[in-house]
Amino acid sequence: MVLMTILYFVGGLVCLVGGADLLVKGASRLAAAVGVSSLVIGLTVVAFGTSAPELAVSVNSALAGKAGIALGNVIGSNVFNVLFILGLSAIIVPLIVDQQLVRFDVPLMIGLSILTFVVSWDGVISRTDGLLFLAGLVSYVVYSIYQSRKETAAIKAEYEGEFGVPEEEKHHWLKNVAFLVVGLGLLVLGSHWFVVAAVTVAKALGVSEVIIGITIVAIGTSLPEVVTSVVAAVRGERDIAVGNVVGSNIFNIMGVLGFAGALSPGRGLEVATSILYFDIPVMIAVAAVCMPIFFSNGVISRTEGFVLFSYYIAYTAYIVLVTMKHPALATFNNAMLYFMMPLTGITILAIFAQHFRKPSTPTPQA
Repeated sequence: MVLMTILYFVGGLVCLVGGADLLVKGASRLAAAVGVSSLVIGLTVVAFGTSAPELAVSVNSALAGKAGIALGNVIGSNVFNVLFILGLSAIIVPLIVDQQLVRFDVPLMIGLSILTFVVSWDGVISRTDGLLFLAGLVSYVVYSIYQSRKETAAIKAEYEGEFGVPEEEKHHWLKNVAFLVVGLGLLVLGSHWFVVAAVTVAKALGVSEVIIGITIVAIGTSLPEVVTSVVAAVRGERDIAVGNVVGSNIFNIMGVLGFAGALSPGRGLEVATSILYFDIPVMIAVAAVCMPIFFSNGVISRTEGFVLFSYYIAYTAYIVLVTMKHPALATFNNAMLYFMMPLTGITILAIFAQHFRKPSTPTPQA
């Protein structure tokens, strides 16, 4: 039983990551072949493709009646994407933020996070709520395509350098379609194995499905985003690391929650009280903190990256302490409430004030 669970877990993870890689590769090349803007490919196709594991796992969990894993996966992934991935990427190299993200995409991410809380207030994300999210996703894609027509030649060339392919590769339709089909197949298979393993581990350890979804499943399904953003940061690409994270978070809410809610049997996805009053507010706070950090001269510095990364460690530690009902929880809460949070608030306010006091051209800083 233990061996089978390990095999399911590892096999599911391999299929998810491998499937996402093939899906992104096939979708990017097909998009390039039909002349879709490279910026749209970077912020939508690639970002959505790296979120495909979240979609597969959450929809499969919703159909299986595992609402805790379906919701926890989305919320945990969004928190992980901002705190861990952006934090780690910025620690490696300061990230330059495109102003389009600050003006539109990040406010949209914050608004969607708040909307998730609103539609969850009645204790369920219904099919109507799911369809509303999906309609929003279609509108977002249409708007992104419209905006792509306004791109400068420099931005197009930059994204082409990251996601473009040789001219002869653009016309290998059969191979690229095969990438898509095989990638989707691996995602479906991997999601099934992963959910089976996660539920088995949760029952064996007496841990709730919500906790498993927010931690193990969320981290596992976010690995494609980790690879994409970290590699982009190492290569010194402009804001691919940031765009991938923001785009993935937007898709997680409108696409993943949308499909999971619309396809969930019964009333829809049941929202646990712990998710409504703790995890969703954390997701909102994490999304909101992006605004002042992204405003800091258009750069996410190493210091800011370290702050984000540290908060993910603290967030995970809190979940573990709560689950274990550890006696150190009270001390941890006091340290976060009376020291870390005020210090972070002061730091963010200082960054925000500095932006308006001394505007400057974005330059990488430590």
